[in-house]
Amino acid sequence: MKVSHLEGAINATQTLVARINSNLGASGAKPLPEYIQGNNFSGLVSNVLCDALDEHSPYKHNSHQAYPDLINPRVKEGGQAVGLEVKSTVQIGKGGESHNGHSGWHLIACFQIEEATGLIRFIHVMLAVLNGHTHPESDWVYVGSKVNATTGSRRTETYNTTLAGTTKLRDGSVYLDPTVIDFKRWRQARSGAVPAFSIFRPGG
Repeated sequence: MKVSHLEGAINATQTLVARINSNLGASGAKPLPEYIQGNNFSGLVSNVLCDALDEHSPYKHNSHQAYPDLINPRVKEGGQAVGLEVKSTVQIGKGGESHNGHSGWHLIACFQIEEATGLIRFIHVMLAVLNGHTHPESDWVYVGSKVNATTGSRRTETYNTTLAGTTKLRDGSVYLDPTVIDFKRWRQARSGAVPAFSIFRPGG
Protein backbone atom coordinates (compact mmCIF):
# COMPACT_ATOMS: atom_id res chain seq x y z
CA MET A 1 0.00 0.00 0.00
CA LYS A 2 1.43 3.35 -1.05
CA VAL A 3 0.43 6.83 0.07
CA SER A 4 -0.66 7.52 -3.52
CA HIS A 5 -3.08 4.57 -3.32
CA LEU A 6 -4.64 5.92 -0.13
CA GLU A 7 -4.76 9.46 -1.50
CA GLY A 8 -6.59 8.31 -4.61
CA ALA A 9 -9.08 6.26 -2.59
CA ILE A 10 -9.76 9.03 -0.07
CA ASN A 11 -10.27 11.64 -2.78
CA ALA A 12 -12.58 9.29 -4.70
CA THR A 13 -14.65 8.66 -1.56
CA GLN A 14 -15.01 12.35 -0.76
CA THR A 15 -15.91 13.07 -4.39
CA LEU A 16 -18.62 10.40 -4.54
CA VAL A 17 -20.27 11.62 -1.32
CA ALA A 18 -20.07 15.19 -2.66
CA ARG A 19 -21.74 14.12 -5.91
CA ILE A 20 -24.59 12.44 -4.05
CA ASN A 21 -25.13 15.51 -1.87
CA SER A 22 -24.99 17.81 -4.90
CA ASN A 23 -27.76 15.84 -6.60
CA LEU A 24 -29.82 15.82 -3.40
CA GLY A 25 -29.37 19.57 -2.99
CA ALA A 26 -30.29 20.25 -6.62
CA SER A 27 -33.60 18.44 -6.07
CA GLY A 28 -34.37 20.36 -2.88
CA ALA A 29 -33.65 17.39 -0.60
CA LYS A 30 -31.64 17.32 2.62
CA PRO A 31 -27.95 16.30 2.75
CA LEU A 32 -27.40 12.54 2.84
CA PRO A 33 -26.28 12.31 6.53
CA GLU A 34 -29.68 13.66 7.60
CA TYR A 35 -31.39 10.55 6.20
CA ILE A 36 -29.04 8.00 7.80
CA GLN A 37 -28.21 7.27 11.44
CA GLY A 38 -24.66 8.20 12.43
CA ASN A 39 -23.26 4.68 12.76
CA ASN A 40 -24.95 3.60 9.52
CA PHE A 41 -23.55 6.63 7.69
CA SER A 42 -20.05 5.74 8.91
CA GLY A 43 -20.67 2.22 7.62
CA LEU A 44 -21.69 3.62 4.24
CA VAL A 45 -18.50 5.71 4.10
CA SER A 46 -16.50 2.57 4.97
CA ASN A 47 -18.15 0.69 2.10
CA VAL A 48 -17.44 3.49 -0.36
CA LEU A 49 -13.84 3.70 0.85
CA CYS A 50 -13.44 -0.08 0.40
CA ASP A 51 -14.69 0.23 -3.18
CA ALA A 52 -12.28 3.10 -3.77
CA LEU A 53 -9.35 1.11 -2.35
CA ASP A 54 -10.34 -1.81 -4.59
CA GLU A 55 -10.09 0.58 -7.55
CA HIS A 56 -7.00 2.58 -6.53
CA SER A 57 -4.79 0.05 -4.74
CA PRO A 58 -3.54 -3.57 -4.97
CA TYR A 59 -6.08 -4.50 -2.28
CA LYS A 60 -9.23 -6.08 -3.70
CA HIS A 61 -12.61 -7.06 -2.27
CA ASN A 62 -12.53 -10.31 -0.34
CA SER A 63 -14.67 -12.61 -2.46
CA HIS A 64 -15.70 -14.56 0.65
CA GLN A 65 -17.50 -11.50 2.07
CA ALA A 66 -15.90 -12.20 5.41
CA TYR A 67 -13.01 -10.86 7.43
CA PRO A 68 -11.00 -9.05 6.18
CA ASP A 69 -12.74 -6.50 3.92
CA LEU A 70 -9.91 -6.46 1.37
CA ILE A 71 -7.05 -8.76 0.41
CA ASN A 72 -3.89 -8.30 -1.64
CA PRO A 73 -3.76 -11.49 -3.75
CA ARG A 74 -0.16 -10.77 -4.78
CA VAL A 75 1.27 -10.75 -1.24
CA LYS A 76 1.13 -13.86 0.97
CA GLU A 77 1.90 -14.49 4.63
CA GLY A 78 1.73 -18.06 5.89
CA GLY A 79 0.17 -19.11 2.60
CA GLN A 80 -2.67 -16.60 2.94
CA ALA A 81 -3.19 -13.35 1.06
CA VAL A 82 -2.49 -10.30 3.22
CA GLY A 83 -5.74 -8.68 4.28
CA LEU A 84 -6.94 -5.24 5.32
CA GLU A 85 -9.96 -4.47 7.51
CA VAL A 86 -11.40 -0.98 6.93
CA LYS A 87 -13.43 1.19 9.30
CA SER A 88 -14.54 4.83 9.00
CA THR A 89 -15.63 6.94 11.94
CA VAL A 90 -16.46 10.48 13.04
CA GLN A 91 -15.12 9.71 16.53
CA ILE A 92 -11.72 11.33 16.22
CA GLY A 93 -9.06 9.82 18.48
CA LYS A 94 -11.18 6.86 19.56
CA GLY A 95 -9.00 4.19 17.97
CA GLY A 96 -10.31 0.97 16.45
CA GLU A 97 -13.64 -0.81 16.75
CA SER A 98 -14.47 -4.30 15.52
CA HIS A 99 -17.25 -6.85 15.78
CA ASN A 100 -14.71 -9.68 15.99
CA GLY A 101 -11.41 -8.30 17.30
CA HIS A 102 -9.33 -10.17 14.71
CA SER A 103 -5.57 -10.11 14.20
CA GLY A 104 -4.19 -8.45 11.08
CA TRP A 105 -3.91 -5.15 9.27
CA HIS A 106 -6.52 -2.53 10.17
CA LEU A 107 -7.17 0.85 8.55
CA ILE A 108 -9.14 3.46 10.51
CA ALA A 109 -10.25 6.54 8.56
CA CYS A 110 -11.62 9.44 10.62
CA PHE A 111 -13.72 12.08 8.91
CA GLN A 112 -15.75 15.20 9.62
CA ILE A 113 -19.16 16.05 8.19
CA GLU A 114 -19.95 19.58 7.02
CA GLU A 115 -23.36 20.10 8.59
CA ALA A 116 -24.85 22.43 5.97
CA THR A 117 -23.86 20.42 2.90
CA GLY A 118 -23.28 16.85 4.12
CA LEU A 119 -19.80 16.87 2.57
CA ILE A 120 -17.18 14.73 4.29
CA ARG A 121 -13.49 15.42 4.81
CA PHE A 122 -11.00 12.85 6.03
CA ILE A 123 -8.73 14.29 8.72
CA HIS A 124 -6.91 11.22 10.09
CA VAL A 125 -6.01 7.88 8.48
CA MET A 126 -4.21 5.17 10.50
CA LEU A 127 -2.80 1.74 9.65
CA ALA A 128 -1.47 -0.96 11.98
CA VAL A 129 -1.14 -4.71 12.49
CA LEU A 130 -3.18 -5.54 15.60
CA ASN A 131 -3.12 -8.65 17.78
CA GLY A 132 -6.48 -10.44 17.91
CA HIS A 133 -8.55 -10.88 21.07
CA THR A 134 -7.23 -14.46 21.57
CA HIS A 135 -3.59 -13.31 21.49
CA PRO A 136 -1.82 -13.23 24.89
CA GLU A 137 -0.99 -9.55 24.24
CA SER A 138 -4.30 -8.63 22.63
CA ASP A 139 -4.83 -5.13 21.25
CA TRP A 140 -8.60 -5.48 21.75
CA VAL A 141 -10.90 -5.34 24.74
CA TYR A 142 -14.42 -6.78 24.68
CA VAL A 143 -17.06 -4.15 25.42
CA GLY A 144 -20.09 -6.39 25.05
CA SER A 145 -23.45 -5.77 23.50
CA LYS A 146 -25.58 -2.88 24.68
CA VAL A 147 -29.36 -2.67 24.64
CA ASN A 148 -30.98 0.56 23.49
CA ALA A 149 -33.19 1.67 26.40
CA THR A 150 -35.68 3.34 24.04
CA THR A 151 -36.07 0.76 21.30
CA GLY A 152 -35.04 -2.41 23.13
CA SER A 153 -32.75 -3.36 20.26
CA ARG A 154 -29.39 -4.95 21.01
CA ARG A 155 -26.20 -3.74 19.36
CA THR A 156 -23.85 -6.23 17.72
CA GLU A 157 -21.02 -7.64 19.84
CA THR A 158 -18.12 -5.15 19.84
CA TYR A 159 -14.42 -4.91 20.60
CA ASN A 160 -12.50 -1.65 21.03
CA THR A 161 -8.74 -1.26 20.84
CA THR A 162 -6.86 -1.04 24.11
CA LEU A 163 -4.66 2.01 24.65
CA ALA A 164 -1.72 -0.06 23.39
CA GLY A 165 -3.68 -1.00 20.25
CA THR A 166 -4.81 2.58 19.75
CA THR A 167 -1.20 3.74 20.12
CA LYS A 168 -0.16 1.26 17.40
CA LEU A 169 -2.75 2.79 15.10
CA ARG A 170 -1.70 6.33 15.96
CA ASP A 171 1.96 5.41 15.39
CA GLY A 172 0.87 4.33 11.92
CA SER A 173 -0.78 7.62 11.01
CA VAL A 174 -0.56 7.99 7.23
CA TYR A 175 -2.43 11.29 7.14
CA LEU A 176 -3.33 13.70 9.93
CA ASP A 177 -4.61 17.27 9.76
CA PRO A 178 -2.82 19.10 12.61
CA THR A 179 -5.16 22.10 12.25
CA VAL A 180 -7.99 19.88 13.52
CA ILE A 181 -6.21 17.34 15.74
CA ASP A 182 -3.84 18.12 18.61
CA PHE A 183 -2.29 14.65 18.69
CA LYS A 184 0.41 15.63 21.19
CA ARG A 185 -2.24 15.52 23.93
CA TRP A 186 -3.04 11.86 23.25
CA ARG A 187 -1.92 9.28 25.80
CA GLN A 188 0.38 6.47 24.67
CA ALA A 189 1.05 2.89 25.79
CA ARG A 190 3.71 0.69 24.23
CA SER A 191 6.20 -1.94 25.35
CA GLY A 192 9.13 -0.73 23.24
CA ALA A 193 10.61 2.44 21.84
CA VAL A 194 8.64 4.92 19.74
CA PRO A 195 8.94 3.77 16.09
CA ALA A 196 10.90 6.03 13.74
CA PHE A 197 7.79 6.46 11.57
CA SER A 198 5.53 7.49 14.47
CA ILE A 199 3.94 10.92 14.81
CA PHE A 200 5.15 10.73 18.44
CA ARG A 201 8.85 10.33 17.59
CA PRO A 202 11.08 12.89 19.32
CA GLY A 203 11.17 16.06 17.24
CA GLY A 204 8.30 14.76 15.12
